[in-house]
Amino acid sequence: MQIMYGVHGERRLDEQQVPWLAGYENSRPVRIGNAASNQFQLDVYGEVLASMHAAHRAGLETSETEWNLQVELLKFLETKWQEPDEGIWEVRGGPQQFTHSKMMAWLAFDRAVKMSEECNCAAEEHVGRWRELRDEIHHQVCELGYNAKKKAFTQFYGSDELDASLLMMPLGGFLPIEDERVVNTIAAIERELMWDGFVLRYRAEINDVDGLPGGEGVFLPCSFWFAACLHLLGRKDEARELFERLLKVRNDLGLYSEEYDPRAKRQLGNFPQAFTHVALINTAQVLSGRREIPKSHPPEPDA
Repeated sequence: MQIMYGVHGERRLDEQQVPWLAGYENSRPVRIGNAASNQFQLDVYGEVLASMHAAHRAGLETSETEWNLQVELLKFLETKWQEPDEGIWEVRGGPQQFTHSKMMAWLAFDRAVKMSEECNCAAEEHVGRWRELRDEIHHQVCELGYNAKKKAFTQFYGSDELDASLLMMPLGGFLPIEDERVVNTIAAIERELMWDGFVLRYRAEINDVDGLPGGEGVFLPCSFWFAACLHLLGRKDEARELFERLLKVRNDLGLYSEEYDPRAKRQLGNFPQAFTHVALINTAQVLSGRREIPKSHPPEPDA
């Protein structure tokens, strides 16, 4: 399976540049297609399985075809989760062992186990194997993804760089919000990735992992995730203040792009961006107490 398809189901999304077009406000290069369609991204499997579990919890019946799809997806993930990938940010600087990607592989197996336990509808041979893999991935991420010197989970194994995607750790139930490593990671992101009250996804100007020039704006989904984490830490007034600040950068139709430039006071990047709107909704549910945060599993023996 590809990580993306065209709006009409097209599989071929070969990317090419169009040099005779200047782009919006001379934002060259103009591209047609998307090279990310040929990338390997582990995180999408976690997203799909989490969505299937959420649908199940909401009362939507899971068909036999959907169960078979889940089994096949996890069979593939069993053989691929240890490989490097291009990650959530679709980097163009080469695959890495991204910590967020491994966490999302854990999420896929965790949600599959939960769904199977709740409805008793998957063979134990599958569920037992999924449990073992879930625990193995959890242990690996905690061992290799956390930089004790940095006192934070970092962008990829062995890295010193931060990545705001790791704010998803407590939100997805990988580790509880009170875990010292999570607290340290949030503090490091607040210290190093905050810009004018919003959150960068990483330091692009000193991090060549994406193969792109630096100078991007703050990333709006990451800023929403940070507000949710502040709320869970008990810093509810600060969380509400950030959330309301984010609401003020919407356009007149209430729409968001993916980035924002605090200096020019304008939105940047893909527009409208569903990624940002999903983060808005999830964070609103957290701040209003309407979203249940999954409990961490498995617990760390020495935590």
